[in-house]
Amino acid sequence: MPAVELINISKSYGATPAAREVSLTVEAGELFGLIGPDGAGKTTLFRILTTLLLADAGTATVAGHDVVRDFRAIRNVVGYMPGKFSLYQDLTVQENLEFFAAVFRTTVAENYDLVRDIYEQLAPFKNRRAGALSGGMKQKLALCCALIHKPTVLLLDEPTTGVDAVSRQEFWHMLGTLKARGITIVVSTPYMDEAALCERVALLQEGQVLRVDTPDALRQSYPWPLYAVRAAHMHPLLQDLRAYPDTHSCYAFGESAHLSLAHAAPDAAARLTAYLTGKGHAPVVVAPVAATIEDTFMDLLAQQQPAA
Repeated sequence: MPAVELINISKSYGATPAAREVSLTVEAGELFGLIGPDGAGKTTLFRILTTLLLADAGTATVAGHDVVRDFRAIRNVVGYMPGKFSLYQDLTVQENLEFFAAVFRTTVAENYDLVRDIYEQLAPFKNRRAGALSGGMKQKLALCCALIHKPTVLLLDEPTTGVDAVSRQEFWHMLGTLKARGITIVVSTPYMDEAALCERVALLQEGQVLRVDTPDALRQSYPWPLYAVRAAHMHPLLQDLRAYPDTHSCYAFGESAHLSLAHAAPDAAARLTAYLTGKGHAPVVVAPVAATIEDTFMDLLAQQQPAA
């Protein structure tokens, strides 16, 4: 039995669709990612799974419980961490933990083993008000509160957005520890580098699932010859690359442009270098690169666009 299952879930806000016939399954004990930009529908799906929002159509289950009929049972087996910090800012770290434990008729001591590794990092600040914590510490406190009733499914909506790189790394290490305990984790993120840390991911755009697969399979499915191209000025570089006769797609990727070609050729890099040099770019660096999840995502987006 899947830990999480959505079948043809649709939801609109007025005339704006937020989820369009979304179907996916998450197996028990899996670390599953919902990957997409703002507006892709990630938060809407989480709110449906946590029984905070009713879908317009379709069905969904969490730990075998229907999100409409069994909402009370779901709230006992799910830990939910919304994207916005939503704990009580005027309560201390310790008071927040004790409050959420009491809501679920348990105690911090009873389930301390599950949150020990996270709580030990918070312990020096246990008497500090939650509103005065750093972004990284707020996320750790929110995770503690989501775990304090020992859920079997953990739903995390963009938990690392707005925190520093070190805190992001620490947070994902904590998720790995929780997964090792058998907890099913569904996490959303707009960061493609975090997608690579999941066992499987669903790529979302405008409420639709573009593809569900492992990170390796997504990278390997990229069908085009791909090059990283660098020159002194990015904007004119992109314009000239998009005008190159054999260009399939081109977009900025950090300090480089990622260029996919419609055809493979052994002398492609040399021909590109000569073309760009002739356009006045210098120095020019052209090198073949392996596709990332972001490259696959961009290619899938292009396939969704109507033909000109």
